[in-house]
Amino acid sequence: MERITKVLIDEEKIAKRVAELGAQIEKDYEGKEPIVVAILKGSIIFYGDLVRKIKLPIRFDTMAVSSYGSGMSSSGNVKIKKDMSHDICDKDVLIIEDIIDSGNTMKSLTALLEHRGAKSIRVCAFLDKPSRRQTDFEADYIGYSIPDEFVVGYGLDYDEKYRNLPYIGVLELS
Repeated sequence: MERITKVLIDEEKIAKRVAELGAQIEKDYEGKEPIVVAILKGSIIFYGDLVRKIKLPIRFDTMAVSSYGSGMSSSGNVKIKKDMSHDICDKDVLIIEDIIDSGNTMKSLTALLEHRGAKSIRVCAFLDKPSRRQTDFEADYIGYSIPDEFVVGYGLDYDEKYRNLPYIGVLELS
């Protein structure tokens, strides 16, 4: 049985930070038309909120990726389960991710997109767990750095549940 033990980031703080991130991204991409890629499924709620704060001509895209490793750790070997539909050669790409943990998946994914000829690649992650980093990868935009706790809500799940919570909560598994 699992239960949420506390709210780590409430709705109000989420909305405020998403607006700040949108303003910064808008400023950084002024005069450009980036392809903004949601990493499914976890980032989709953050993605929807964030892109509405960016007042630029942007193109939407999505990818579903998985990283296989032993146990609960990421190997960094990215398997594309759903690829993006746009050609990114000589384009600015902004990846929207729910959480950066080990950093392995994002490091591999950005290397793949560089190989495909992207003009620039930046990553915006709503959550970051720097204490779990296994590689030198750092996102360009971070919503919140959080402690090493199992979190759900605002797109993040446990066994496909809790994604619809409007806040980030700590989940206790028992």
